[in-house]
Amino acid sequence: MSWFVLVLSGMLEAVWATALGKSDGLTRLVPSIVFVVGLAGSMAGLAFAMRTLPIGTAYAVWVGIGAVLTVGYAMVTGDEPVTVLRLLFVAMIVGGVVGLKAVH
Repeated sequence: MSWFVLVLSGMLEAVWATALGKSDGLTRLVPSIVFVVGLAGSMAGLAFAMRTLPIGTAYAVWVGIGAVLTVGYAMVTGDEPVTVLRLLFVAMIVGGVVGLKAVH
């Protein structure tokens, strides 16, 4: 259950990070609300997962999922360029997350 919640909270990290970028310094209402709600849900899920998972592992997986999804979204929407090197480095993050789960 903790791993499932951790993955969901990592997904919410990507939501709040993207919303923060779209909020224009928290001056746009809807993205600012999405940011606050996403942040609260993401932190609550991370806190729940850390009750049974090692802190370092849980945090690294949470950040990794959030980073990969945030970069992926930015690439799909055209906000960031898609290059072979970017894809390689994102794949390395995914490999690290999978590796942490595998050795847990």
